[in-house]
Amino acid sequence: MRLLTLGHGYVAQALARILPEGWQLRGTSRGEGAAIQWPGSDLAPHIAWATHILISAAPVGGQDPFFTTVAGLVAHRSPDWLGYLSTTGVYGDHQGAWVDEETPVSPVANRSADRLMAERAWADVWDQAHIFRIAGIYGPGRAPFARLRAGQARRIHREGQIFSRIHVDDIAQVLLAAMQQRKPGIYNLADDLPAPNADVIAHAAGLAGLPVPPLEDFDTAEMTPMARSFYEESRRICNKKIKADLGVSLLYPDYRRGLQALLGAGE
Repeated sequence: MRLLTLGHGYVAQALARILPEGWQLRGTSRGEGAAIQWPGSDLAPHIAWATHILISAAPVGGQDPFFTTVAGLVAHRSPDWLGYLSTTGVYGDHQGAWVDEETPVSPVANRSADRLMAERAWADVWDQAHIFRIAGIYGPGRAPFARLRAGQARRIHREGQIFSRIHVDDIAQVLLAAMQQRKPGIYNLADDLPAPNADVIAHAAGLAGLPVPPLEDFDTAEMTPMARSFYEESRRICNKKIKADLGVSLLYPDYRRGLQALLGAGE
């Protein structure tokens, strides 16, 4: 089994940590010293080498940055498995209602619309593609404790706003299960407990014995356009398919257990 990660970032690195013995791995990165530095390297021999390909780079200018370069190579190669990391943002705003893989997509943010276009492009190239729509990601190095200690964490309140999240280690185990079982299609990746961000920050502060930041009203809080757009969408992500089709049992079924584990590990 030979895995090529096109964009060896946070999620791909978590997957690399749990690959079973015998798997081989190559990944692209923009950083110096990367195994495959890209842009700048010829990806054709790596596409030919791979049995499994995971595409995790964010779109640039409305298009997956790898698509133009390798789509034809992938189609010719016909890999055993192809996965694309997308976002639950493609569903748009559902005013806090539950959404599943059958819910019509209606992205609001441009970045989500770009992900949807990339999803469809890869699905057209390889009809056995696995599309993973991922909720808000947290995990090592992406927990709120450092911001709380620095006095930088904020609790923004917008009436009715709620969203889902998932620990990066659970994303990794879903990807591994999908590679092993090869059941193509769309999968939502989220934990069992959607919650307002303000509740998550308050719980993290309590765990760490730190002051709980005051609530700030969404309408009057100073935020960047990017941050404000995050609070303008509200939905609960249903995760039943990853359990039923892939047999996944979440390591961290809610943010409370995930944050406790991160704090215990020294976050």
